[in-house]
Amino acid sequence: MSRLLIVVDRAKDWSPYYPSEDVLTFDEYLQFSAPASSRVRVINLCQSARYLSRGYYCSLLAEARGHHVVPSVMTLNDLSRKGLFSLQLDELDDSVVNWLDASGSAIDPATDGQEATHEVRVRTYFGQAAQPELKPVARALFDRFPCPILEVVFKCRKGWQIESMKPAAPADLDEQEQDAFAAALDRFSSMIWRKPRTRRRYRYDLAILVNPEEEMPPSDKLALKRFEKAGRKLGINVEQITRRDYMRLPEYDGLFIRETTAIDHHTYRFARRAEAEGMVVIDDPVSILKCTNKVFLADLLKNNKVPTPKTLILSRDQKQPVEQIIEELGLPVVIKIPDGAFSRGVTKAEDEATLRAGLKALFKQSALVLAQEYLYTDYDWRIGVLGGRAIYACKYMMVKGHWQIYQHGESSSESGDFETMPTYEVPRNVIQAALNATRLIGNGLYGVDIKQSGNRVAVIEVNDNPSIDAGVEDRFLGGELYTLIMQEFLSRMEDKRRR
Repeated sequence: MSRLLIVVDRAKDWSPYYPSEDVLTFDEYLQFSAPASSRVRVINLCQSARYLSRGYYCSLLAEARGHHVVPSVMTLNDLSRKGLFSLQLDELDDSVVNWLDASGSAIDPATDGQEATHEVRVRTYFGQAAQPELKPVARALFDRFPCPILEVVFKCRKGWQIESMKPAAPADLDEQEQDAFAAALDRFSSMIWRKPRTRRRYRYDLAILVNPEEEMPPSDKLALKRFEKAGRKLGINVEQITRRDYMRLPEYDGLFIRETTAIDHHTYRFARRAEAEGMVVIDDPVSILKCTNKVFLADLLKNNKVPTPKTLILSRDQKQPVEQIIEELGLPVVIKIPDGAFSRGVTKAEDEATLRAGLKALFKQSALVLAQEYLYTDYDWRIGVLGGRAIYACKYMMVKGHWQIYQHGESSSESGDFETMPTYEVPRNVIQAALNATRLIGNGLYGVDIKQSGNRVAVIEVNDNPSIDAGVEDRFLGGELYTLIMQEFLSRMEDKRRR
C-alpha cells in the first residue's frame, strides 16, 4: 500500500486549495504512524527549512520513519551551502540568457556609470517554471535540488549565475503563483506517486534507466525487452525510465542502469539517489567511480598486481613526456583520456610527431593522460562478471583495417565482428584475470576487456556498464543470460526485504 502525505505548518496554509485528508499539519505528522509494510511519500511544505526548524524536522522525521520525502535533509543542507549552487550559466540555451537579459534591471544608477548588476528573482514549482524560457533551468535545478517550491535569484555581473536559492512555502505565494503551484503539484503527484494496477501481481519493481536517443547504448531495444520478460517471469515488474523520472526512484525496489555512465552525469546522480533510498542498484556509485576513470583504474590494478599493459600516467605540466613515453614504452604507443568510452578519446601514435600532436590534443581535454604499451591482437576478450562469477565471454574482433574494435567516423561508427562462447572454453588465466580485476571494484555487473598474447594476459579496462545486446553477448546463453541478471536482482531485493 502506498500513501502520499502533504505536510504544512498550519491548516490555514492550505486554505487556498482543495481540502484533503492527505494534508497534515506538522503537529499531526508528529503523531502520524503507518504500518511497517506500507510505502509513505511526504511532500514537505513547511514554511522554514532552516536547520532545526519545523521544515527541517519534518524531513528529518520522515527519513527516520523510512518515508520518502521531498525535500530530503540532504537537499536542505545543500541549499544552505552557497558554493554548491553558485553556477555559471554560460552554456544554457540562448533563449534562457535572452530572457534573463530582458528581465534584469537595465541600468543601476548606484553604479555611477560602472557596469550594472542585473538581478532576476523567480520561483519554480516541482521543476516547472511559469516562464517557458526557464523550463530547462527549472528542470535541471529540480534534478539537482529536489524541492517543491524554489526561490531562485539570478545575478549578472560578467555573466549570469545563480546568486541564491531557498525553499518557499504555499503561504509565500500570491494568487497567480498559487495557481501555478497547484497545477505543478497535480502533475507531480499524479505522475510521480502513481501505482498502476498492473503491478499488483509482482513482488518487486525494477527500473531500467535508458536514454532512447543514445547512439551506442549498453543494451539495444530487443535486449531491454528480454530483460523485462525475464524479470516478470521471476515476479519482478520491470519498467524503463529516463532521466526525467529522477523523482520516481522511490517507487522501485531496484535500479538497473542501461545507459552509458559518467561521474559528471545524471547516471551517477541516479545511482547515488537509488543507493540512498536503500534500493538494489547496478551500476552502484562506487563501481561507476572506480571504472569510469582510467587513471584510478590503472593505479588500482597496478598496485594490486593485476596484469595490465605497461602504463604511464602523465600530467599536463610534466616536462618531456614524449621522451619518457618513447624510452619506457616505445612506439607505437596508445594514449587515452581518463574518461573515454567505446574507444573514444583513444589514439594510437606510430611515431614521435603523431605522439606529440596526440598528447597536445588530449591535454586540452584532461589534466592527466594515460600512455600504454601497444599490444597487437586480432581480438579483445570481453568477460562478463556478475556478483563475482563469470557469466559470459566474447571475442570482439578488430574493425577490418583498424586497430580497435570500434572505429568512429564523422557521421557513423563501425564495430568489428564477434564470437560468443561458453566461459568454460575460455583460457583459465583470462577468466582469473577478469575475476581478480572485478574483485577490486565490487560485486556488480562488469565487462572486463583483456588482451591475450601467448601465455600473457593484460587487463585493458573494467567496464561498469558492459554491453549486452540481443544476438551478441547472449548468443550462447540466450534468454538464460537475462534470467541470470534478473535472478541476481531478485536475490538482493529479497535479502534487503528480510533485513
